Amino acid sequence: MLELLFLGTGASVPSRDRATSCIAVRGGSDIILMDCGEGSQRQIMISPFSFMKIRAILITHLHGDHVFGLPGLLQTMSLSGRTEGLTVYGPEGIRKCIDAFMSVTEGTTVYPLDIVEVEGGESFQVKDMTVSVYRTEHNIPSVGYMIRERERPGKLDREKALSLGIKDGPDMSRLKNGVTVGDVTPDMVVGPPVKGMSVSYTGDTRPCDSVVKGSKGATVIIHESTYMSGQAQLSKEFFHSTAAEAAQDALSAGASHLILTHISNRYDDHQEVVDEARTIFENTCAASDMDLYEVRPDGLFLKSR
Repeated sequence: MLELLFLGTGASVPSRDRATSCIAVRGGSDIILMDCGEGSQRQIMISPFSFMKIRAILITHLHGDHVFGLPGLLQTMSLSGRTEGLTVYGPEGIRKCIDAFMSVTEGTTVYPLDIVEVEGGESFQVKDMTVSVYRTEHNIPSVGYMIRERERPGKLDREKALSLGIKDGPDMSRLKNGVTVGDVTPDMVVGPPVKGMSVSYTGDTRPCDSVVKGSKGATVIIHESTYMSGQAQLSKEFFHSTAAEAAQDALSAGASHLILTHISNRYDDHQEVVDEARTIFENTCAASDMDLYEVRPDGLFLKSR
């Protein structure tokens, strides 16, 4: 199971109800933060998540509403006594951006801080989660990310194992973990591996093939939806997506669920934005700040709001 906590769901500028872009993905006790807009660290502080459990930060692009929260968060981690290393990933310019932030604010970190520039096509491990990077189409260098849980062992058929002479206890666990016990091999009593949950986050982007390919088969795709179709020209001009375009990307990628975010403040009623997307992709919802979702094999569940 993965948990998704939406810390900021607004577009470009914050509003009374919405902070700028920031999403936390938690697998077990480990957190990956995706984008870090203004005010993100306070949002984390009033949430059920701990910023000290963040193992990596993934930045999609360097517009302010996605990075202005970085220097404060990085420095607060130092002031809070963090010793574990942290890696920040982002597109071309992320190193220069962080160096500038930290130098002009006289910021330092007492923990090892690595900065890695990505362009799409890379894959790396963050604890038990695998992160793949794909290109997106915005008006500055930009990327999206797919986060995957590792596969879990299949279900053990206890009755069949007992019939083959396996006793309850350590031998059952060994078979479950892929170890042969006597003449009994795991494939005789253990079902196929359970596919891990996956979450794709596009950041700001036009609809494009690379988003579809990078999000292929995602359990959940979190797609920006700055505009509705009535503002399609603005969407093209500013390299964003409409709700309908986000839905088409989700459909083409074969995703199970679509969560819309980065919705313009011009839309007071987000239901109309969701309704537009649902004409193409039924399993659509819109995120609000502090929404906490569980991503499970049996579906997507809103745990708290």
